[in-house]
Amino acid sequence: MREGSEYYAQIEQTVRDSFSPAEAALVEKAYYFAYENHKGQRRRSGEAYIIHPVAVSKILLDFGMDSQSVIAALLHDVVEDTPVTAEEVHRMFGADVSLLVEGVTKLGQVPLQSREEQQAENLRKLLLAMSEDIRVIIIKLADRLHNMRTLEYMPEQKRRDIAKETIEIYAPIAHRLGIRPMKEELEDLAIKYLDPVAYREIENALLEQSAQRKEFLESIKEKIGARVKNYVSNAVIEGRIKSVHGIYRKMYMQGKSFEEIYDIYAVRIIVDTVSDCYNCLGVIHDLYKPIQGRFKDYISTPKPNMYQSLHTTLIGKEGIPFEVQIRTHEMHKTAEYGIAAHWKYKLGIKNKDSDRQLKNGVDWVRQLLEVQSETGEVADILDTIKSDFVSDEVFVFTPKGDVICLPAGATVIDFAYAIHSAVGNKMIGAKVDKRIVSLDYQVKNGEIVEVITSSQPGKGPSRDWLKIVTTSEARTKIRTWFKKERREENIVEGRQEYERELRRNNINPTPEQEEKLLRVLTEKQKCTTADDFYAALGYGGIILSKIMPMIKDEYNKIVNTGEKTAPKLLKQIRSVSSEGVVVEGIDNCLIKLSRCCNPIPGDDIIGFITRGHGISVHKADCTNVPRNLKTAAEPERWIRVYWNNGESQVFYASLLLTCLSGATVMNDIFSTLNSIHVGVKSINTRSTKDGRMLVNITVAADSVEHLRSIMAKLLKTGGVTSVERSGADI
Repeated sequence: MREGSEYYAQIEQTVRDSFSPAEAALVEKAYYFAYENHKGQRRRSGEAYIIHPVAVSKILLDFGMDSQSVIAALLHDVVEDTPVTAEEVHRMFGADVSLLVEGVTKLGQVPLQSREEQQAENLRKLLLAMSEDIRVIIIKLADRLHNMRTLEYMPEQKRRDIAKETIEIYAPIAHRLGIRPMKEELEDLAIKYLDPVAYREIENALLEQSAQRKEFLESIKEKIGARVKNYVSNAVIEGRIKSVHGIYRKMYMQGKSFEEIYDIYAVRIIVDTVSDCYNCLGVIHDLYKPIQGRFKDYISTPKPNMYQSLHTTLIGKEGIPFEVQIRTHEMHKTAEYGIAAHWKYKLGIKNKDSDRQLKNGVDWVRQLLEVQSETGEVADILDTIKSDFVSDEVFVFTPKGDVICLPAGATVIDFAYAIHSAVGNKMIGAKVDKRIVSLDYQVKNGEIVEVITSSQPGKGPSRDWLKIVTTSEARTKIRTWFKKERREENIVEGRQEYERELRRNNINPTPEQEEKLLRVLTEKQKCTTADDFYAALGYGGIILSKIMPMIKDEYNKIVNTGEKTAPKLLKQIRSVSSEGVVVEGIDNCLIKLSRCCNPIPGDDIIGFITRGHGISVHKADCTNVPRNLKTAAEPERWIRVYWNNGESQVFYASLLLTCLSGATVMNDIFSTLNSIHVGVKSINTRSTKDGRMLVNITVAADSVEHLRSIMAKLLKTGGVTSVERSGADI
């Protein structure tokens, strides 16, 4: 027996059954090449590393992918994790396999500012490879699926990070490509690690009803089968249960109880023709009472991922609601395999639906890349996937009867830009079902929307629309218009915003310092001139809040470089407090962080020499710090202080949360803080006249960056409407 053959045995028979002898021989060659190069490597579980590429190739075989995809799956980690080069893969297995392997391989150690940027760059690289060969993403999804199946061996924080990335990026991509089983399993596994308590609660609820569910579904299938066979021949009837994540979304995101979810149980009827689908629908509605407002016709109006089916929710004599899905065999194949179904057809056989779906997938990838190229922001790709593909869809009509699919919550402005850029840019109003509506009106299923446009030359969108639209497509097209049509206006707008933010952050550079700072920012943001930088701020291509920490760092570098004597003085005399603060020119003194503003590392700070209580350290923008120190009552008592970057300790910062009143809000806040391991020093609450609740909470943080991360997490907590930094406890 050849060494390593026990692992190959897991896929050997399927490979022989699926491919020609020549293709099967090349798959076997790829396996042993991967086995030899991964020899000695282990996964975190302790198993031989080769188990992973074999498992990925098995997933692809189950989806009916071609031999090149399976070979690339076996080799997908050799370039990244072994001495093998891309050229070697190209030479041994051909250009197509080499392209697939390189497409799946992550970026190297690119010097990027954050994990989000690294994530976005890796995704952009993946999308570029997808635009050349859509199989890249199918291999990547299979790779991610097996990693999620074995996630228990990773450290806890790593598990959460991978699960979050999976549910925000990879599951939506699988959904957009129509690969339902992969999408549902990725979502379920992600929830298992992101919210294990809820996952177990849903799992237990399903388990408790297991016997009852089986009996109920069998009874429904038997009744439907007996009636349908009189009208439609060759109907296949199946039962299914809604995924854990599907139930989770409705229970924890829509506030429904387990009993209120109507489509936990579902029966699927698969027939030969479209006519049979509608015949079955009539039979079913005669047999069971349909629930009003729960019928959807995705056959006449397919989803963007080409999904087609009739959905209706019914209620039987038992009083239990259930969903029935009716589709043809071809529709079922598309619903189960999505774009992967393209490779399930035999070579030489043309299939219009398959070809259309393949083109649809490639076009979608190119649209994503266009979003990034228009704005210049790689992170916009992430925003598009997170916002546009996670939401439920709504289907609305133009006056001519064309169907436009939009994410739930989309406005009439989003609708206009979905039709065409020119329509959106000239929009001045909208009618929904012949009734004038406001521009922030959110469209609903089945509505007829008419866009009112202006014939006036030079008419364009308003900057305020950027705050109204919900789709990244509309946002990108609005920014693009301002970028091309309003350069001078953008420069003025951008300069005003820049100067306003500098003042707000207490950055007051001299003319010389300002020139240096602007030169550095222009270069770092890849702008040719300062006007280009201002223009990008004006049309939204550069988001000032995102680069403000970098601006502060560059300003401090310029200020410190200009003061030649300060470094010498610090070396001669300095006092380092237990609070991690360095005091310039004073040794052996008491130093305390002021409770009026609770400064933490990363904040700009200043010291005040108190009478008998040492030095009090304030944030530079604290209300107790004079705006102009030169005209202050005792300017000599205000001194320069610095954070000692070598110190690593805990600081306390106060946050003010505005929340909706509710019994679970405080539990959710504590749950959020507990999930990210943040300690709480104190907490106070009070109610407001408008029925809201103010929560002042003092948390432990080790830097401004850490605090920003805590604030971002709290803002995503249900019931929390705003989070801001505050002074001492109320």
